[in-house]
Amino acid sequence: MNLVLTVAEIAAPVFILAGIGFTWVKLGIEYRIRFVTQLAMTLGVPCLIFTALMQTEIRPEALAAISLATLAAYVVLTLLFCGLLKVRNLDQRTFLSPLVFGNTGNLGLPLALFAFGETGLEYAVVVFAVMAIYFFSFGTWHVAGGGSILKMVREPIVGATALGGLFLWQGWKTPVFLTNTLELVGQLAIPLMLITLGVAIARLDVRGLGRSAWMSLLKAVICVAVAMACARAFELDPVAEAVLILQLATPVAVTSYLLAEKYGADADAVAGLVVISTLISVALLPLILAFVI
Repeated sequence: MNLVLTVAEIAAPVFILAGIGFTWVKLGIEYRIRFVTQLAMTLGVPCLIFTALMQTEIRPEALAAISLATLAAYVVLTLLFCGLLKVRNLDQRTFLSPLVFGNTGNLGLPLALFAFGETGLEYAVVVFAVMAIYFFSFGTWHVAGGGSILKMVREPIVGATALGGLFLWQGWKTPVFLTNTLELVGQLAIPLMLITLGVAIARLDVRGLGRSAWMSLLKAVICVAVAMACARAFELDPVAEAVLILQLATPVAVTSYLLAEKYGADADAVAGLVVISTLISVALLPLILAFVI
């Protein structure tokens, strides 16, 4: 009973905030999703990543281990899902990104924070940062059907990750007044992303729900298995292993839908994956939390 209450206490704030965004739209109240997303991804998330890396008390070797484990996991997932899509004769540009990249920002960061405190958040930020760099380089390039990977260096998240890593490596700290300001801006990120997730889901038009269901379930199973294997291979500590599993098990991100819409992939099919995988995660993520806690 205590475990059930603990899991409920962790998961409830995440889904309540997403529910607020969903209800907001259904009530017909204006919500400028592009502006809010830009605010979160340009200011909130970069500040969150930078301050978390700069102030982390996790040992450097532990951070290196989870970084390598995360990168290895995403490479393995890319290869596995490429093979699966080829066997099923499904469009790689449409489905590879949603299957590989989960909602490590909107859902993964707050779940790790609520489940494992500041240490969990610091590990989750590392996973998110590795994912973001991989997503904005290979992921965007793949959906776009080519182009320059160097565009990723202009992404604020990538710059914040590099700068935070430099400060961590050198042991540097920003002045207290600046640190407090950056932390305050970073605190915008998690609630804004969760509410925006609910708004985005409420606005999506979906189709192909049967295919979305089996693909979402398969994604969850494969991602959890790969995360566990990579965590054991790189000998992560229990909290880092739990965070990696939790992060990779998150459902398809709305960002994948926006990417498909922007570059002419099948956005409606991706929308179906976003909605169905998120609904499945309402039951699945608490089970995973119960397993890893």
